[in-house]
Amino acid sequence: MVYVISKTGKPLMPTKPVRARILLKKKKAIVINRSPFTIQLTYESEENTQEVIIGIDSGYKYIGFSVITEKKELICGEITLLNGMRERLKEKAMYRKQRRTRLRYRKARWSNRKREPGWLAPSIQHKLDSHIRFIDKLCKILPITKIVVEVANFDIQSIKEGAKLKGKEYQEGEQKGFWNLREYILHRDNHTCQVCGANKKNTILEVHHIGYWKKDRTDRPSNLMTLCSKCHTSKEHKDNGKLYGLKPIKKTLKEATFMSIVRWRLINILKEEYPEKEIKYTYGYITKSKRIELKLTKKHYEDAFCIAGGERQDRVNAIEVVQVKRNSRSLEKFYDAKIIDIRTKEKVSGGELNSGRRTRNKSLNSENLRMYRGETIRKGRRTIRERRYKLQPYDLVKYESKLYYVQGVQNKGAYVKLKGLKKVPSIKKITLIKYGKGFCFIEQNSISAG
Repeated sequence: MVYVISKTGKPLMPTKPVRARILLKKKKAIVINRSPFTIQLTYESEENTQEVIIGIDSGYKYIGFSVITEKKELICGEITLLNGMRERLKEKAMYRKQRRTRLRYRKARWSNRKREPGWLAPSIQHKLDSHIRFIDKLCKILPITKIVVEVANFDIQSIKEGAKLKGKEYQEGEQKGFWNLREYILHRDNHTCQVCGANKKNTILEVHHIGYWKKDRTDRPSNLMTLCSKCHTSKEHKDNGKLYGLKPIKKTLKEATFMSIVRWRLINILKEEYPEKEIKYTYGYITKSKRIELKLTKKHYEDAFCIAGGERQDRVNAIEVVQVKRNSRSLEKFYDAKIIDIRTKEKVSGGELNSGRRTRNKSLNSENLRMYRGETIRKGRRTIRERRYKLQPYDLVKYESKLYYVQGVQNKGAYVKLKGLKKVPSIKKITLIKYGKGFCFIEQNSISAG
């Protein structure tokens, strides 16, 4: 399906590829976007449209969308939102603090911090803005007349406790009666290491973030566990270590918290942005009952189809959309050394054979493993990004008459790694088709499998 925009910039009803090909051949239209394929007419035309409804299945990690008319579906798919905003903000704050401490006579500023009414945490604000931006993107290529969004409200405390709470019970969480979080975690785990079973009588116990391997350092109790000092080492954090790949005791409630915070904000913003469109909302139980009635699978775009009011319309293939950050501000990367372990004669990283020092208290340090270092296969190094390379991940390129997505560049941008292709071709043999930043529409049918 090809999306059409009038000469004046107003979105029109989509057309078939055959009709679009004729218009382009006669130079009555020009291509303005490849994904999704959109053309703009170069002549004056009628701007009659039908009623077009968009259904949005909002979420923290994924967004389902479906646009329908009375007889057919025009577009549908699922968006994978960008994650890791909190970690990137923490890294930025670290660099900023370090930079400011170098200014010896910097004037102290403590009274210039203020938050406007309606302030949201940056990670939540970013996801809310992503919802608005994508809806705006669809409104620019389709004559949408009605927007329907699924909203939800969750009782977070009752979900965590596993029972319906009343009155003051909401103030009595699982840590009631304990001085601090660490004391609660040790008591919950019976003062026993959850990996080897050691107890406080014969070792020192510590508290570990279960999701540390995937950069989840939140201090919720379900993400913490008790370990002994022998198990809580840098070696065990590696890919083949005991602590790598562990899952939290309970699933995080980020998604539920996000929906409870932004549900009415999203509706109110849409009413302000699109006063000429009809803005409606629905609830999850209504969507679920309709999806079961229509015998649809539990997919985000199927939920969006039900949210939009779909019933027997002709369906289209779902589109995969990935949100990609526009630029990486990380200028320096570290590659660890590769050393032969004289005990096993195997190649390991330098971090695995460390000194064991983790704190200033020597009694808490583990065994010094530097004595087992043998021949150095490769020295550790830091690389500084000298320039911004022309090709970035998710850029669409052509190589040997086939289309591929870029995975990355090698040898300072001289060679390009392509998704689905083992060979790493030279950048001189690559033709750029489309930059893949922001919302990247993955064209499944046009990409070679390699």
